[in-house]
Amino acid sequence: MNIVELRGVTKSFRKGDETITPLDNIDLDIQEGEFVSLMGPSGTGKSTLLNVVSGIDRVDSGTIRIHGQQIEGMSRGKLADWRAANLGYIFQTHNLIPVLTAYENVELPTLLLKLSASERRSRVELALEAVGLTDRANHYPRQLSGGQEQRVGLARSIVCHPKVVVADEPTGSLDVETSLSVQSLLKRLNKELNITLLMVTHDTQVASIATRRLYLDRGKFVEVNETAVSHV
Repeated sequence: MNIVELRGVTKSFRKGDETITPLDNIDLDIQEGEFVSLMGPSGTGKSTLLNVVSGIDRVDSGTIRIHGQQIEGMSRGKLADWRAANLGYIFQTHNLIPVLTAYENVELPTLLLKLSASERRSRVELALEAVGLTDRANHYPRQLSGGQEQRVGLARSIVCHPKVVVADEPTGSLDVETSLSVQSLLKRLNKELNITLLMVTHDTQVASIATRRLYLDRGKFVEVNETAVSHV
């Protein structure tokens, strides 16, 4: 079953007198439980794709369905509510709030949902357990390593039980050893929790951990296989 469906999606930006079209009438299907990586040169629209899938950016034309729900026409308020309940976002630079503990950073998205205190606590504890940080729950970001901070970010992205998680260069700021640890965790979350992942990366090795690989080239997708490359 397709959990992400893009049909005829176009997104352009004005840069001075020039019009840049990073997404040009694209179609994309992602099945539930897939782990998709997306590569491409800088400035080709990889992050733009994540932003239109998550409803952060409005498209110029086309339709976007996530788990059967059409999102491109939603109001900003409805989009914010939908995003809180259905989508997780992993950032390259963690984006943790320094005055909050790991527990409180993970808890933050749940405050947008109508949950009881006990259900909220249960979700946070499960998310921290999933990323192996139960013993760091009361630590502040300054007391964590870069890899631990990123794992807090991963826990925060899954705490609301989202349908889809998008990740923008999740290993981009990490050293090799820590990057490998985060890659292993991403694969585990995908396989064991059946989380659908769409990940942007510039690193071919990181891209290879996905079950499906795409390349964004001049506003169009190219499917990357072991032996061949084909246009989607």
